[in-house]
Amino acid sequence: MDLTALPARDRILVTAHDLFYRDGIRATGVDRLIAESGVAKLTFYRHFASKDDLVRAFLDYRHERWMAWFVDALGRHGATPGGGLAPVAPALAEWLADPVFRGCAFINSVAEVGGALPDAAEISWRHKQDMVQVVAGLLPPAGDAVATAQAAALAIDGAIVRAQMGDVKGALAGLRRLLSAIEPAGAPV
Repeated sequence: MDLTALPARDRILVTAHDLFYRDGIRATGVDRLIAESGVAKLTFYRHFASKDDLVRAFLDYRHERWMAWFVDALGRHGATPGGGLAPVAPALAEWLADPVFRGCAFINSVAEVGGALPDAAEISWRHKQDMVQVVAGLLPPAGDAVATAQAAALAIDGAIVRAQMGDVKGALAGLRRLLSAIEPAGAPV
């Protein structure tokens, strides 16, 4: 992506997204963000009064990007309303195989700054609830789709963490097994 074509706020946000996700929030200082986004310090602070404000914006930005990707990936793998959880594992396999995969930005952020920045935990919670709603839409309307989707979300998060530790194959195998176990009777996984 050519950052120079973007407005200053967007350059800062895209730079923060890439650095926070790759290197971590605490490891990425404001001076580095300013240098790599190519903006002046005054411009940075005009758009983000503090690094905490930028972290909040990063999480909102990441949420929009990831959810759009997730819905699209599910569709590429045959997702239909009420059609079952079968598309979840192949969709996640795409992401886990990406060379820039560094785990879940929301799990990582809560672990890293959740105590110091409660908004990070709140934004991350909303992200996970939105993911649950997407997964619930894959389930047949009979039964408690939301409770089943919450169980699926736990399996997804577990697979993400396991893949982040280096075991992508085991993460996907475990995810498929767990999704099969929680899939309502008669729905394909």
